[in-house]
Amino acid sequence: QVQLVESGGGLVQPGGSLRLSCAASGTNLDTYAIGWFRQAPGKEREVISCISSSDLSTYYADSWKGRFTISRDNSKNTVYLQMNSLKPEDTAVYYCAASQSLFELRTRGEYVYWGQGTQVTVSS
Repeated sequence: QVQLVESGGGLVQPGGSLRLSCAASGTNLDTYAIGWFRQAPGKEREVISCISSSDLSTYYADSWKGRFTISRDNSKNTVYLQMNSLKPEDTAVYYCAASQSLFELRTRGEYVYWGQGTQVTVSS
């Protein structure tokens, strides 16, 4: 059974940075495409970024291009989301998700495994 655990969330001031981690157990992530999603209060869960398992190609939704960076370290079975220049509107619960795929998976329905989420609050 694949389990994903997010960490690294917390309270940060506007303009600050956080790095989220998504650690996997129960499998090696090297054959899994990984996505980061977020869900703000009262809104649907939306994709932020994803990374393939094959050529490490990445995708970013427009709202986060240039501010967020996804990366993976298969030796640590962990995927990261570096978040810079955080804004109050980035406040949300952030989730990682995984599915076996060579390619980027850009939609929520393509993912089989989900973490429990980590809260990110951007406020002064």
